[in-house]
Amino acid sequence: MHLSLTGKTALVCGSTQGIGLATAQELALLGANCILLARNEAALQSAMASLDASQGQQHQYALADFSQPEAVVSAIQPFISNGLIHILVNNTGGPAAGAIVDAEATAFEQAFRQHILVNQLLTQAVLPGMKQEGFGRIINIVSTSVKIPLPNLGVSNTIRAAVAGWAKTMANELGQFGITVNNVLPGFTDTARLQSLIAHTAKMQGRSEAEVRKGMQDSVPAQRFGEASEIAAVAAFLASPAAAYVNGTSIPVDGGRTGSI
Repeated sequence: MHLSLTGKTALVCGSTQGIGLATAQELALLGANCILLARNEAALQSAMASLDASQGQQHQYALADFSQPEAVVSAIQPFISNGLIHILVNNTGGPAAGAIVDAEATAFEQAFRQHILVNQLLTQAVLPGMKQEGFGRIINIVSTSVKIPLPNLGVSNTIRAAVAGWAKTMANELGQFGITVNNVLPGFTDTARLQSLIAHTAKMQGRSEAEVRKGMQDSVPAQRFGEASEIAAVAAFLASPAAAYVNGTSIPVDGGRTGSI
């Protein structure tokens, strides 16, 4: 199986922690040069230092706030000018928890900008190089809510579904160029995002965080939360040459929790 990414360059968004960082680490292990994109420079420097460079990889980073789509694109322009980006990993923090009936219109607008607009503009920026190379991988870290909406995540459910529709449409248009577009759908993954959701749920329900955590774990056939590295492994496969005929998919990585085939 051809998994090597030697000579390939990956742009990984939201890559200072959690699934984003784990994905960058996996891509580096396969030989990719990684460009990390996030808003905290100290965290970016620390993340970059954790990436494998034993195969001569050259890792870099750029600063950007995903609430400002145009600024995100400006931040990566120097890298595009200096060479091709073969792999784009779209990943950013999800909207705050809460019932959809209580959500403000501004919450939807902000989430749309951070997820749909950023994905669109970054994809447009890297596409010319991918087409020239005849190789491209666009991987979106989304959520299992694409399959079944999750309770108390009204804005997130809405925007994640929009990302899935955007990705499938893009996959249909780009497949002819050797470019694939796929979604990875993490289930309950042991990250800061999940801990925030547990804390919010516990507060709303008047229960302890330990009780909420146990209930969530019990709902997973694997009886545990996933590790960020387990989500990243699937993303890394999708980035590889071995996944050339996997296109337009949404793949749950959730220990079997999602109740659909």
